[in-house]
Amino acid sequence: MKKIEHIGIAVKDLEHSNQLFKSLFGEKYYKIEDVESEGVKTSFFKCGPNKIELLQATTEDSPIAKFVEKKGEGIHHIAFAVDDIEAEIKRLTNEGFTMIHKAPKKGADHKLIAFLHPKSTNGVLIELCQEINK
Repeated sequence: MKKIEHIGIAVKDLEHSNQLFKSLFGEKYYKIEDVESEGVKTSFFKCGPNKIELLQATTEDSPIAKFVEKKGEGIHHIAFAVDDIEAEIKRLTNEGFTMIHKAPKKGADHKLIAFLHPKSTNGVLIELCQEINK
């Protein structure tokens, strides 16, 4: 793993949260994107060299909807950048971690993604992210 790619925050109202984080960071989000496969609408903010992803559910049965219903708004996941997501999935599986995704899938912000199950990472949902070559 190379670095923290972003921190994901689950929110109930993306428009309201975009205004809140615009005030916090002093600048507007740089991107909004729907990820239909995950039932989520996202926005991304830059904070120095770091990124924050806000996530709002677009369907009642999406992982974000279930998270907000169970735990409320707040930090949802930490994403780490990797060079080779397939090799990293294999390595982590061999190390005994439980993967939610056994193969990478397309995510937001031009990334291939895969999540590790929080039961195998001390309760922290971890996302692997690999830049998709444009």
